Amino acid sequence: MRRVVALLGALLVLAGCTSSGGGGTPKPSGLINQHTSGGFAGEALSPPQPRPSFTLTDTHGQPFAFGSTTAGHPTLLYFGYTHCPDVCPATMADAALALSHVPAAVAKRSYVVFVTTDVKRDTSQVIGRWLSHFSRGSAATWVGLRGTQAEIDAAQAAAHVVVAEDGGQTHSAEMLLYGPNDYAKVAYLATNDENEQIEHDLPLIAQGR
Repeated sequence: MRRVVALLGALLVLAGCTSSGGGGTPKPSGLINQHTSGGFAGEALSPPQPRPSFTLTDTHGQPFAFGSTTAGHPTLLYFGYTHCPDVCPATMADAALALSHVPAAVAKRSYVVFVTTDVKRDTSQVIGRWLSHFSRGSAATWVGLRGTQAEIDAAQAAAHVVVAEDGGQTHSAEMLLYGPNDYAKVAYLATNDENEQIEHDLPLIAQGR
């Protein structure tokens, strides 16, 4: 299956990636506002969420301070895991496709940050290889991050997404988009037109909308 559609519309935003270890039950985040889009194609966040500050380890083994390093840049942030058979690779592929269609100047300013929720299996090497399938040829800056369980849980809490369960396999389905003003006004779920939604919204967000 190419996509796992979010259950109960946009209110349920926890994805149970169905691997051999099983999945979980979707849970509401309480931030998605189905009725007020603000002119965006994605799901509006109410209230807008500030860019979180957390430091994790990138695929080169170096500390990456998310808040300060990406500040002022359009930034897509997603929590998932590399062994996910459907939602995670589909979401990364959608981000890559959208970035290939936006103006080059917008893509060059943008970050895509993937944070693993599977602290046991997702080593720096595993994340780097997996992410390269989506980042190859992209003008954006792609970053893969990992950390201890406590660090990953704290990062999710700082981003106001539901903390992953089941060894990281049941995780938030939201991809958050932060703007140059360092707030996220919109998020994306694993829907069939996710890439089109990002393509529509990213230039607007980059302009300070």
